[in-house]
Amino acid sequence: FVHQLKCSLKKKYQCVFEGIAKHGDSILLNNIYTDLYITQGGSEQVNTEHEVRQIEVVSRRHESQEIKVKCANLFEAPEQDEEIRTVLTKGVAGIGKSVSVQKFVLDWAEGKENQEISFIFPLPFREMNLKEKEKLSLMDLITHFFPETKGLDLTRRNQFKVLFILDGLDECRLPLKFDCNETWSDVSSPASLDVLLTNLMKGNLLPSALIWITTRPAAASKIPPDCIDRLTEIRGFSDAQKEEYFKKRLTDQNQAKTIIDHVKKSKSLFIMCHIPVFCWISATVLQNILEEKINTDVKNNQADEISKTLQESNTEDTPKTLTQMYTHFLRFQIQQSHRKYDGEYAADVCWDKDAIFSLGKLAFHQLQRNNVIFYDTDLEACGIDVYKASVYSGMCTQIFKEETGIILGTMYCFVHLSIQEFIAALYAHLFLDINKKSVFVHESTEQENKNETMIDFLKTAVDEAIESDNGHLDLFLRFLLGLSLESNRRLLRGLLTQQDGNDQSNKEIVQYIKQKLEGNLSAERSINLFYCLNELNDQTLVKEIQTHLSKGNLSSGDLSPAQWSALVFVLLTSEEELEEFELQKFKKSDECLIRLSAVIKTSRRALLNDCNLTDKSCSALAAVLRSDTNLKELNMNNNNLQDSGVKLLCTGLKNLNCKLEILRLSNCSVTEEGYKALASALRSNPSHLIELDLTGNDPGQSGVKELSDLLQDPNCQLKTLRFLSAAADEACQYVNRVVGKNLLLLRELNLSERELEDTRVNQIAALLQDKHCRLNTMILCGCSITEKQCVILTSALKSNPSHLRELNLSLNKIGNTGVKHLCDVLKDSHCKLERLRLRYCYMTDEGCSALTSALKSNPSHLRELDLSVNELGDSGVKNLSDLLMNPQFKLQKLHLCRCSIIEKQFVILTSALKSNPSHLRELNLSWNKIKNTGVKHLCDVLKDSHCKLERLSLQSCGITDVSSLTQSLTNSKALQFLKELDLSKNMIGDSKQRLSDLIQDSNCDLSRVAVAWFPPRTRLSRPSHLVLVLDSGFSLALLSCLDCLAVLSA
Repeated sequence: FVHQLKCSLKKKYQCVFEGIAKHGDSILLNNIYTDLYITQGGSEQVNTEHEVRQIEVVSRRHESQEIKVKCANLFEAPEQDEEIRTVLTKGVAGIGKSVSVQKFVLDWAEGKENQEISFIFPLPFREMNLKEKEKLSLMDLITHFFPETKGLDLTRRNQFKVLFILDGLDECRLPLKFDCNETWSDVSSPASLDVLLTNLMKGNLLPSALIWITTRPAAASKIPPDCIDRLTEIRGFSDAQKEEYFKKRLTDQNQAKTIIDHVKKSKSLFIMCHIPVFCWISATVLQNILEEKINTDVKNNQADEISKTLQESNTEDTPKTLTQMYTHFLRFQIQQSHRKYDGEYAADVCWDKDAIFSLGKLAFHQLQRNNVIFYDTDLEACGIDVYKASVYSGMCTQIFKEETGIILGTMYCFVHLSIQEFIAALYAHLFLDINKKSVFVHESTEQENKNETMIDFLKTAVDEAIESDNGHLDLFLRFLLGLSLESNRRLLRGLLTQQDGNDQSNKEIVQYIKQKLEGNLSAERSINLFYCLNELNDQTLVKEIQTHLSKGNLSSGDLSPAQWSALVFVLLTSEEELEEFELQKFKKSDECLIRLSAVIKTSRRALLNDCNLTDKSCSALAAVLRSDTNLKELNMNNNNLQDSGVKLLCTGLKNLNCKLEILRLSNCSVTEEGYKALASALRSNPSHLIELDLTGNDPGQSGVKELSDLLQDPNCQLKTLRFLSAAADEACQYVNRVVGKNLLLLRELNLSERELEDTRVNQIAALLQDKHCRLNTMILCGCSITEKQCVILTSALKSNPSHLRELNLSLNKIGNTGVKHLCDVLKDSHCKLERLRLRYCYMTDEGCSALTSALKSNPSHLRELDLSVNELGDSGVKNLSDLLMNPQFKLQKLHLCRCSIIEKQFVILTSALKSNPSHLRELNLSWNKIKNTGVKHLCDVLKDSHCKLERLSLQSCGITDVSSLTQSLTNSKALQFLKELDLSKNMIGDSKQRLSDLIQDSNCDLSRVAVAWFPPRTRLSRPSHLVLVLDSGFSLALLSCLDCLAVLSA
């Protein structure tokens, strides 16, 4: 079976007819085959552009950014553990899909490639359509196409590797009901063709078989994405391959070079040469013109160089537009037909108007239905009998062709879609000439009896093309407008009437198109209108924009919509590759970005930073990211996008078509919601983005964690997630080394007893300024911080003060200067600091006065203040006292240990505490010489009914008598609240016993008393929660018992 199938396929596929069906001389495929540019990936969405526009977009794509796939290696998996069963290859009409299939099959049949495959069955949809209404099994279908396989048993699935090639999905007239067709798995049981094919592609029928589907882009969406393992796209010829084709096609290399040079001079012609069929058309036309001119020159004994013949740019018979090229092609093919079949060698063309009209009618009506393959019924509907179709195919061998499939049945098509569109446009002009009516005016309209003028006809055509959703009339419109020019109509003398006043119609339609460009057209439609103006030989708008560009004054000027469209057209058709698009070169605005989004789509890098953009731009950018775009890097730094803009951008980022690799959103006013949206989008589409910059934004409580967690996803390719500046990042890495955790996920930073030095302090300052740093607690105790370094730190805190709740700078020599700079932070209304520790910071009364002054201006948040071991002086204590009297100042803990406070100062301090006693819970006045007088004044505070002091430390205060304290505690509620009392290191006399008795006899909850005079091993008789500390140097022992008695042992 294998040998017979290979012989049959080799015979069928070894020859190719360029543009010709069964007429003319065949050429061996291997002799002329030029490798096509095939890439992996591409968009699965339905494209709203005409296929020629898609080719124009692809022509600007950089080869380096695409994954190339050799035709012979379509089923080779990039990873060993992957398996590729189904490949979908898409490409515009005439790009080389069927020729690729032909080459693949021929290489297999000749034993050159893919010999591990046992059987290849090419099944063109155009032929399978003829079996649409029949019921047959998969084996029956194979036998119909390949009779030599009759008797083959494919159920032995492990013995054979089988490949089905389903060529031309766009030509399929089956419904392909993937969602509702019944499941079918028996290769021998008959079913409808639709059921067989959908189950074959889904893997229900012959699951071990390989499937290769080819299609034009518009039909690719007929196959569900989950049925496709690899999506590839045929780009046609690269620029180098175009030249290679012409050199292979033409034996005379001088002619080949001349033709290449001419085609390169016309942007539209050179772009179209991505399509192999157009290369063939161009070679045919230009070679014919060259040879005719050479023959004329020889007759006239002129010895001009060949290379000059096509460079006579003003001669109307040298095609520079698509309309001119196709008009010449039609003339040449009709002349060739008459010479071949009738022996006529006349210089003028003898037109068969009826034949052209009939073919045109078929072309036009099938174009409206998006059909490129026609059957007998389609011909009959246009009034063409089947016999005449064969005559037309013979007469126009390379315009219209008749094919007989492997199974019985005949199909018809134009050699290429663009030829069908040209013939359809020609028909529209013929219809107007003959009937004085437009093909667009339906019989039921009021205009049925009204004669249509050329200008009305052209305006209607422009309107029809603009309203098309998928641009299927774009190329038709170019041809239609081009055929209205007198210069082109002269080439069709005898077929089209030569009209007077055509120049006026030309001016009017040009003006009409310019008016349309002032409207709100899509980029695709407006770009096509510029190509239409090119066909009409009008470049005024384009030249106007080119002048602006050359003068460099676009960034300040206001452009009309038509000028914006012209700018897009100029940028997209320029010779320069758009590797990088920089918005600042044009205009810093949302409008400019939206207008130029079609240009951004073709660029590899888009630099949109510092352009005053808002969320309005993000919808346009999301649409770009969802499309089949070149874009790999997007820089949006320093634009006020906010969360709303980022969320819009994320609709593009999460789309599987988005292949963006680098995204910069530094200083874009993004908060927690935006971070969450980014994390969600990247979870949906994690495989491409490798760098994300969010420096200078405010991530809220969980923004950083949302994105940091994303890095743990094994599918996430993100290598660089940047929240911080370089200096802040260094600080973050340092903390990570010290603490072992990501600082951005911490709320407390403790670097106590580490000498930070200038470099590290600068890095920490940079971190503190960043809104990604959300520290609640910062402890830098004993870090050798100097006044100068404190200035740097406090300056950083001032720029981002709202998160910090606790700051400990104790045991650093920051002095009054450092404290004063800290005051700038404290008086900021955004500062909500609750705990401030400045113990042993070399502060004097000057620093204390500045501190209290700052707290007076923002008094409502601080709850704990530790100024211990600083020389506060008279003015310092006075200012602190004034602050304590402020009813808005609700301090709960005050530590003034070793502050050299004397009796006189203490009187002022206690007076202040007495005026506002209700909030203080902890007071430490140890190691200040307040003496007995100070204790008496303190008792006035304790006696106040509003006092709720819980901890009081008066260690080493020069106290000798606690009678007043005992009395105050006896006669007030203070003892109800007091939990800790420290009187150690005071030489207290006899008054100690009364205080001891009071503590034992009362119902207080005092849990800790520190005094110097309780003897060792003293057992307190009253059970309580009492904990006694005899003095420093004694050890504490807690004994648990039923009555919770706590006993001290020395």
